[in-house]
Amino acid sequence: MCNCIFCKIIQKEIKADIVSETENLIAIRDVNPQAPVHVLVIPKKHIASLNEFEKSDEYLIAEANILARKIAKSEGISESGYRLVLNTNSAAGQSVFHIHWHILGGREMTWPPG
Repeated sequence: MCNCIFCKIIQKEIKADIVSETENLIAIRDVNPQAPVHVLVIPKKHIASLNEFEKSDEYLIAEANILARKIAKSEGISESGYRLVLNTNSAAGQSVFHIHWHILGGREMTWPPG
């Protein structure tokens, strides 16, 4: 069994504000939001980062993007715009080593990002 914080959230050992849940994914509000809407889409399968992603896991990319789109719509940011971010490793800002996508919206996004 995995001992990471996201695995504990998935196992319901740690409480989180769950936005959506499917057979393969869970979406929660970020505890340190960087935008008015900041939701994390997390595979239930522990994969440390995109670098550890296997071909057999590719279905998760499509499912995560589809779920992100649905959440953006339900959060009211699909029309104004939102950003979907996947950080890989420390220098890119990954702080929890369980792959996850950030849905950010509800404010103007700048480019390039931080």
